[in-house]
Amino acid sequence: MLVKQGKEKKWFRAVWRQNSTVKMIDQRLLPKKFKIISLKNHKQTVKAIENMAVRGAGSIGATAAFGAMQAVLEAKPKNFKQFIERAFYRLRHTRPTAHDLFWAIERIDFAIQEKNPRKAKISAIKEAEKISSEYCERGKKIGKHGEKLLKNGTRMLTHCNAGWLALLDWGSALAPVYAAKRNGKIVFVFVDETRPRLQGAKLTAWELANEGIPHRIIADNAAGYYMSEGKIDLCIVGADRIAANGDTANKIGTYEKAVLAKENSIPFYVAAPTSTFDPNTKNGKKIVIEERPEREVLFIGKQRIAPKKSRAFNVAFDVTKAKYIKGIITEKGIIKPKKKAIKRLF
Repeated sequence: MLVKQGKEKKWFRAVWRQNSTVKMIDQRLLPKKFKIISLKNHKQTVKAIENMAVRGAGSIGATAAFGAMQAVLEAKPKNFKQFIERAFYRLRHTRPTAHDLFWAIERIDFAIQEKNPRKAKISAIKEAEKISSEYCERGKKIGKHGEKLLKNGTRMLTHCNAGWLALLDWGSALAPVYAAKRNGKIVFVFVDETRPRLQGAKLTAWELANEGIPHRIIADNAAGYYMSEGKIDLCIVGADRIAANGDTANKIGTYEKAVLAKENSIPFYVAAPTSTFDPNTKNGKKIVIEERPEREVLFIGKQRIAPKKSRAFNVAFDVTKAKYIKGIITEKGIIKPKKKAIKRLF
């Protein structure tokens, strides 16, 4: 997407490859500072996923693909297979909930099977680039299908960040908004702040402001009020893993919004590429939910906001049952969150 740099706008992608180096926008610094970081080996890429320099299911997937590629390029002929297995293991244990991460690593793993080191390196590069390009195209198609849900003047609620920072070039939940703008529609977005890391206030708002899309940031616990007042017409959120029955894991707080939307007869949609679906996970109860450091809840930035003796729980995701979801917007169209509909995708 285009990002304002001084008086000009320049095109950037959330994450990309430059030879064997992975380049990405450091999302931890936004909106105060726009910085590109360079990750020169797979260990640095692992750290970037762990510390959330990159986040968002699709961008994590692309980063994992590039990280796996780096591991293949770094491996020496003498212990080629063992080195790659250790590196892939490390990548798989960075963020347990996001299915795209595992999907991307499996793609690289499959691409290099039964190949000698030289051919494996070539295949890893090609497959990583292919995965990145596919994410861009899938986001664009999600935007095309989802845009049909948005009328001129629609007031939409979203949670966390599922824009182009989270899925290369277009995003998932915000892709329909960007597509609507390009078709001349005005859409107003209610942006949940999304505690504890404030991805809505920091990242979604930054994207929308950069695109010139009208929006307001609201406290996480204010969404119910605006729904009850009839000020929200539609909800669209992203996803980190979608089970075979349509149950969906997304940023903590999503479940609350879905229940509130149902209570107020507001359509609630999930937007995600097919790489986010996990056909091997039967339902939401089987999804592994990541727990992150309690510091994220106890502090805002470097400032502690809680008493020194207080501790915190910090689950990063929750699961929204399929019964609360009106539809899932994919690159193949909008489907019902039903087993048969999901099975047909594959």
